[in-house]
Amino acid sequence: MRIAEEMGVDHTEVRYLQSPPDAATLRAIIAKLEDPVTDLVRRDAHWNKLGLTDADVATADQVVAVLGAHRQLMQRPLVVTADRAIIGRPKERVREMLAALPR
Repeated sequence: MRIAEEMGVDHTEVRYLQSPPDAATLRAIIAKLEDPVTDLVRRDAHWNKLGLTDADVATADQVVAVLGAHRQLMQRPLVVTADRAIIGRPKERVREMLAALPR
């Protein structure tokens, strides 16, 4: 992540399409997530093609199931620390979160 590099924050970038999180990892992220769980799922052309609706991702279990089957629907960027997780949109959220980390 460019913002983390600019701020000098050590980080690990996970390419979720090549190394998708398993159900346990998704649940751990959801447990830390400050955003509504349904926001983890992108509403894009693939979403529309699949015929999904908000009712299909209303619960954590549904989000885990949908992202397990269609990893490309995971919202990004997703920033996860030891105790927090946020969806990095707008980008300023990432900067604010990283600025609060101990150095």
